[in-house]
Amino acid sequence: MGDTRAPRPRVTVTADDFGLAVSVNEAVEIAHGGGILDAASLMVAGAAASDAVDRARRLPTLRVGLHLVVVDGRPTLPAADIPALVDDRGRLRAGLFGAGVRFFCDPRARRQLLDEVRAQFEAFRATGLPLDHVDGHRHMHLHPTVLSAILRVAREFGVHAIRVPHEPLRALKGAPFFQRLRTAGTIVLLAPWLALMRWRLRRAGIASNEYVVGLSDTGAMSEDAVLRLIAHLPSGATELYFHPAVAGGFDSHSLPQTAARHAAELGALLSPRVRSALQAARERCASGAEA
Repeated sequence: MGDTRAPRPRVTVTADDFGLAVSVNEAVEIAHGGGILDAASLMVAGAAASDAVDRARRLPTLRVGLHLVVVDGRPTLPAADIPALVDDRGRLRAGLFGAGVRFFCDPRARRQLLDEVRAQFEAFRATGLPLDHVDGHRHMHLHPTVLSAILRVAREFGVHAIRVPHEPLRALKGAPFFQRLRTAGTIVLLAPWLALMRWRLRRAGIASNEYVVGLSDTGAMSEDAVLRLIAHLPSGATELYFHPAVAGGFDSHSLPQTAARHAAELGALLSPRVRSALQAARERCASGAEA
């Protein structure tokens, strides 16, 4: 499949969990064809990964990256090959803190983590899709050990862009007080890890965004929320990210949010008001003006 991608806009709109379920894949296709969606991040071991790849092949302007899953999901390798990473059901363990400690402290877990990371890159390469970017499910690629595994294989698999999950304080303008307080605390807590991540990516010659907008609104990216975020977008290279799914035939057992919330995110991606506001914001960001 040829790489027919257009130059990347200053503000990129992405969808995570592509391949998790058919309802997600349908939403990605609809939002790219009739909405503002630029890119999607593929779960190569997701239950509907094959369906997602088929749709992506029909959508040559959809940028597709690897949504690396090392917690809370299906592994690519057999569970017997990565016992330190999976639970008794053969799924990658859901607890972020516990996984982080294991990745730091357990050499066996680190070896198996590298094997699983490599397997996911190999599975993506087997799709024949151009690798646009890499990010992590639950943002676990921010963990230094997970990032180390990615960087070990980055050159081999042609990794040229990795998401840095840094939401600016200006994205909180207009948000409820407790949301602003909680997110400000998170930003402060993650600041040294984000700085370390950026330093390591620069050393590796890998590009990254400056900001991600929508982190504190995850699960609540309604039209109103997205309009609020767009009104305060920073001028740097920014990713506005979503978790859309269609409401019809909704396989809610496999998705992290309620049907109504996923459908509302799709509605925001298709909203004429959001499209108009985003176009104005892109023009503003291109000129270097601030909101």
